[in-house]
Amino acid sequence: MNRFIKVFKKFPRTFWTANTMELFERWAWYGIFAVLALYLTHDKASGALGFSQTEKGIIMGTGTFLLYLLPVITGALADRYGYKKVLLISFIILMTGYLLLTQLTSFTGVFLVYLLIAVGGSMFKPVIGATIAKTTDEETSSIGFGLFYMIVNIGAFIGPLVAAKMRALDWDYVFIVSSVIIAFNTLLLILFFKEPTTYTKGERLFSELKSIGLNIISVIKDWRFALFLLIIAGFWSVYFQLFYSLPVFIDQWMDTSIVYRYLENLSPSIAQSIGTTEGTINPEVLTNIDAFYIILFQVMISGFVMRFKPLKTMTSGILIMTIGIFFMFAFKNPMFLFFSILLFGIGEMSTSPKVSEYIGRIAPDGRVALYMGCSYLPLAIGNLVAGFLSGSLFERIADKTTLLKNYLDRHTEILQGASFSTNSTADFNKVAEKMSLTPDQLTHLLWQEEKPWRIGLIFASIGIVAFLSLLLYDKFVTTKKVTEP
Repeated sequence: MNRFIKVFKKFPRTFWTANTMELFERWAWYGIFAVLALYLTHDKASGALGFSQTEKGIIMGTGTFLLYLLPVITGALADRYGYKKVLLISFIILMTGYLLLTQLTSFTGVFLVYLLIAVGGSMFKPVIGATIAKTTDEETSSIGFGLFYMIVNIGAFIGPLVAAKMRALDWDYVFIVSSVIIAFNTLLLILFFKEPTTYTKGERLFSELKSIGLNIISVIKDWRFALFLLIIAGFWSVYFQLFYSLPVFIDQWMDTSIVYRYLENLSPSIAQSIGTTEGTINPEVLTNIDAFYIILFQVMISGFVMRFKPLKTMTSGILIMTIGIFFMFAFKNPMFLFFSILLFGIGEMSTSPKVSEYIGRIAPDGRVALYMGCSYLPLAIGNLVAGFLSGSLFERIADKTTLLKNYLDRHTEILQGASFSTNSTADFNKVAEKMSLTPDQLTHLLWQEEKPWRIGLIFASIGIVAFLSLLLYDKFVTTKKVTEP
């Protein structure tokens, strides 16, 4: 205990300032990201935008792709011009972007603003990580990065809970709250953040960026490493369905009042605090179980897997996550989510930290930072693929509006000349009334007839391919021995 206290006292003020800013930035980001798929696709009568699943996939996939692709460049800008300046520009962009989302309703406008937000986020991400690295040393880095990872998940846990309450009042409040939180971060930056290092300008910026590009190309030419990154991109493309597809799937197909009643029996106060006035649980609250599990079990999981080689751990983690993603979409009863998200989370906690560990171990001497920088590439590619999977593919296989239209096309006698666009809750309810069914009964009928759960098979199949590929990679491709921890 005395050692921990001794280490804590060694952290400078900037370390704590950076962690606080990370907490609030993650709160702001996940407050929006956790509900974004719902905001983009809910019907306009609810105050949302009413976009198609395909449009949702394009916006989220492309924007988040840039968020993880650009840090290599934005990190170079920070090294050249200073962390504080880049963070200030990042916060200004994020505040502006979040507020603009309250004003724009067209696909083009929202798409461009989300790209702007991605640029702002990409400026924050590498700088704050580098600040933690520069404000810790050999003695304090282990505890320092452990605290940092915990702070990330606390912010990611709080954000969706607050967003669920805000959108019950008005969708605009979700974005306004995130903008206010970033404004608070700006104040922290100005008052308490001190540059953790000094800077020399060196060569021209264009030459630096050209050098970065050439270095990345040289790394990708290492075909073994490039193949590893491609396999891990498959893992991320499945992982991000937690945000891209699952909230929409829960919203369209699951009766979350079942969970509310269960919680109410355990503790009425808990049910009321996280539930809605209608006696349901919002999808973003249910998907947030993943962050809750990470806060509870990450240290335990990390302690367990530290005895195994990184590739073995990642392979097992991908398989466990794949089983979890299948079960997420296999059942209409939302109570199964508690177990399926636990499996998913165990796989995530086993795999994600080990990716960075493995890359750090196989990187050649003198190129560790460059190889670690390339660890963002699978995240970028994974988001791009996730956008497609949750867009046009999800729309064809699992979107309730599309499946209702397909069903009505096969049973033209139901409408008998009446016309329903079926693109809103009101239209869906009218069709149910026309069929002498309740909305829940019509949903169950479509579940039985159209089988939307098949989307889980597709996500799981990608996970299985990633699992088998990494298994074969470990057996036949790996040539550099990775020592046991």
